[in-house]
Amino acid sequence: MVEGYDSGETSLLDSLGYVKKHLNYQSIVNEVDSIKSTCYRLGYIETKLQSLSRQNDTTFKAKLHLKDKFHTIYIYYDTSVLSENTLEAISVQSNDRYFEVQFKDIEAVMVYLNAEIAKRGYPFTKLKLTDIEVDQGTLKARLKIDRDDQKRTIDTIVIKGYERFPASFIKHYLKIKPEQTFDLALLKNKTEKLNNLRFANQIKPPEILFTEDATAIYLYVEKSKSNAFDGFLGFGTNEDDGKLEFDGFLNLVLSNNLNYGESFRLFYKSDENDQKTFEAGIAMPYLFKTPLGFDMQLHLFKRDSSFTNANQSYKLHYQINPKHNIYAGYKTLTSNNLLSNSMASISDFDANYVSLGYNFIDLRMNDVLFPTDAMITIESDFGKRKTPNVSESQSKFLVDAMNLIRINKRNSIYARFNGGAIQSNQYLENELLRFGGINSIRGFEENSLYANLYGLINTEYRYRLSNTIFAHSIIDVAYFENDIIDTKEKLFGFGVGFGLLTNSGLFRFVYANGKSENQGFKLSNSKVHLSLTTSF
Repeated sequence: MVEGYDSGETSLLDSLGYVKKHLNYQSIVNEVDSIKSTCYRLGYIETKLQSLSRQNDTTFKAKLHLKDKFHTIYIYYDTSVLSENTLEAISVQSNDRYFEVQFKDIEAVMVYLNAEIAKRGYPFTKLKLTDIEVDQGTLKARLKIDRDDQKRTIDTIVIKGYERFPASFIKHYLKIKPEQTFDLALLKNKTEKLNNLRFANQIKPPEILFTEDATAIYLYVEKSKSNAFDGFLGFGTNEDDGKLEFDGFLNLVLSNNLNYGESFRLFYKSDENDQKTFEAGIAMPYLFKTPLGFDMQLHLFKRDSSFTNANQSYKLHYQINPKHNIYAGYKTLTSNNLLSNSMASISDFDANYVSLGYNFIDLRMNDVLFPTDAMITIESDFGKRKTPNVSESQSKFLVDAMNLIRINKRNSIYARFNGGAIQSNQYLENELLRFGGINSIRGFEENSLYANLYGLINTEYRYRLSNTIFAHSIIDVAYFENDIIDTKEKLFGFGVGFGLLTNSGLFRFVYANGKSENQGFKLSNSKVHLSLTTSF
């Protein structure tokens, strides 16, 4: 049993929940020492063991005197090692001689200060409190700091596992480079971003080799399958004649095949409306080992025998960090009217635009089913369009954003907003924004909707049946305006789908109905889409 100096102290000691049964005397002594240590941490630093006596054959009694409890402590420090700014986060009061902290927070404060000093390149720092004394009822101590005289910086970076990993990504993507102050916590945080790359991932945390005068960082990386093939087949009934119609697309992305982090994209799509789309693009990050990257894209579109569009774009982008990217570019658009009889809504034209944009993406590559947590792309184009008769200024705005809300391991909600607008005095049919289909509002034919302004929201409730199978609902809403035909309309898409992850890739099935408000919510369209995404 343990007693205090008075009933109040005894009650406090009983609340500590100490062990009361022991096999031998030494175990009793150890338990008493443990109780004293607990009292010290609570602020009773003057706790004394007054006696440890044997009452009978089976009972021992320890008597402790806790004395006064200290709630705060004044710690004196060396200003050449710590600054007042460092102490602001942990101290209620500080000056250039001492700082005051709550006694219960001493351990956390010491850990914090040790980490702050380590960030400055001193990983082997040791801290302890010395000269602890009570001066006129005030608890005081001195902070002693033992650290190396030599500040540690990163001298060498060694890649293991994927020796041809592009060096520019170490410097600009991870932002790790020689002569940088060594900070182990920050280094681990940076290298975790390797798992957000599509062409590589981290095998294990970095290892550090310290020698007398050098610090070497070893990164363990493996190359991933980053080439991707994506395709879908869609079929549905024609609104006019009821016949079955097919559409589909092929999307090929070749990534990091030259070990520079580059990517090449080839895209082809054929719609049931006799529309054909072809795209080819190349992206080269960290051009000439600088933080700048370069993208180039060619986009060709043909609608039956009405018109063709040829769009070229060039972008110079800068990566702020792995999630945030800004860019500026230049676009040219040439359109040709293929109709023999001239239509007022379709005309030959040439357009040139300056582009400004921002991109954000948050990936979770260890989740193969749902690798993207959030994404935002905002782009604005400013320029002029020239027809044979007139030249006028134009501006375009595009927004694409999505967020995956993970409720728990099985349930999640997917939400996406996509929209665009053209501002112009007059509009041509062959310059309008096109949307509709599996990657837009589902239940409608691919690129069947034309607008000078539109916005759509895709939502899915997703239920993960296993690590390789999920099912989801489809509720889509869209609004668009077409000033050429003086139309303002609301659209709705409803359906279901499921996804299956196989050795070949991710297979998806989607069935959706499209409805139009102007048609009294009658069935406008029914579509079935089959898609496959695979990496190699």
